[in-house]
Amino acid sequence: MKFVCFDCERAYMLQERSNPFLCDCGGLLEVKHDFQKVDVVRLKLEFDKRLTERMSSWASGVWRYKELIYPEMPEAYITSRYEGNTGLYPSETLAQFAGVRKLMLKAQSENPSGSFKDNGMSVAVSHGRSLGYTRFTCTSTGNTSSSLAMYAAWAGCSSYVFLPRHHISMNKVLQTLAYGAQVISFEGTYDDGIRFSELHSEQLGLYVCNSINPFRIEGQKSIVFEIAQQLRWQMPDWIVVPGGALSNATALGKGLHELKELGFIDKLPRVAVVQAEGASPFHQLVAQGDVQLKPALNPYTRATAMNIGNPPSWKKALHYAILHTEGVTVSVTDEEIMLAKGMINRSGIGCEPASAASVAGLRKLAGAGIIDKECTVVCLLTGHILKDTEAIQEVYNGDRTSAAPTNPMLQTSNLTVEEVRPYIADRQ
Repeated sequence: MKFVCFDCERAYMLQERSNPFLCDCGGLLEVKHDFQKVDVVRLKLEFDKRLTERMSSWASGVWRYKELIYPEMPEAYITSRYEGNTGLYPSETLAQFAGVRKLMLKAQSENPSGSFKDNGMSVAVSHGRSLGYTRFTCTSTGNTSSSLAMYAAWAGCSSYVFLPRHHISMNKVLQTLAYGAQVISFEGTYDDGIRFSELHSEQLGLYVCNSINPFRIEGQKSIVFEIAQQLRWQMPDWIVVPGGALSNATALGKGLHELKELGFIDKLPRVAVVQAEGASPFHQLVAQGDVQLKPALNPYTRATAMNIGNPPSWKKALHYAILHTEGVTVSVTDEEIMLAKGMINRSGIGCEPASAASVAGLRKLAGAGIIDKECTVVCLLTGHILKDTEAIQEVYNGDRTSAAPTNPMLQTSNLTVEEVRPYIADRQ
């Protein structure tokens, strides 16, 4: 393993650049593996065998694929809550809603902290501990912070979270505080916090766990590894993913590239990256054919996890998810997101608003004929339904009429059979 700058392609040994993972030219680093000795047939059997593990690092849906993620990591530093192992659920109802033949939902909301961030955070915190760090940091609109706080607490370490003061979900903030993180709220945007971390983390003795950390990307690759294993290495036509900081799009694209190059899979699925209209600089870049991303200066979307105006991983996402897989981007309105969220909630799975962007984006792409109705699609659900209960309250209070529930709250002064019976009759 080594680090390679994504911009200038300069190579570093791992010990040369460990925090905050920037090249001398300012470019982001990525992990490059030497996969020459990988035996695909043996590893497929080994990955299946590890599914029976319950009390070791092999029980993790991340570390199960250690040979493809971080083969050199000493067992003593692996920090795991048996993350991954999330369900892949087919839904005929949502397939019909989205307009495709077959739709499966990869419910990353089933991770221990309730979001996909755990796949990458397990590897990042493990790497930081292997370097001797005991203090970890991130800038976050919510899910990254709660994931980091959980793993730091599990490892007996400290976590420090820089949190924009506005347009965040209090559920995620409270979860972060409950795990014992020191939360530092500031005026500004997610991008301001990232810049602060890049400039000052080393002098503060903090190990950065944002998506600029290449080990976050390596851990998040396991999501697509797990999809491939669950489908017996027969990939869908499309994988649709919400796009905020774009670490997930980068990781999925990189993971797919490695699986195809090594021979684990025969077909490379196309990737669709979905952004909210109020925070869609990456979609604008792709749609306009630009070579340089123009940050959204005042990003806003009700899907708070996507409220990012200058995604740090945009170059990697463009290369791995769009160019390499012949992928596409799309933007959706908050109303389209909330409508999809309502459908996903009523499917029995549920998700936070940002997760629903994947199904909303699929519906829009299928409606435009970009994704054929005969295709098989996997949509990622990135966060748990209880990550943003205010969004549920909005729907049930009637603030989002386009996503009005079919079962509004029963208003009754006295809980009697006479008052309840008409409501039950209406539902029959």
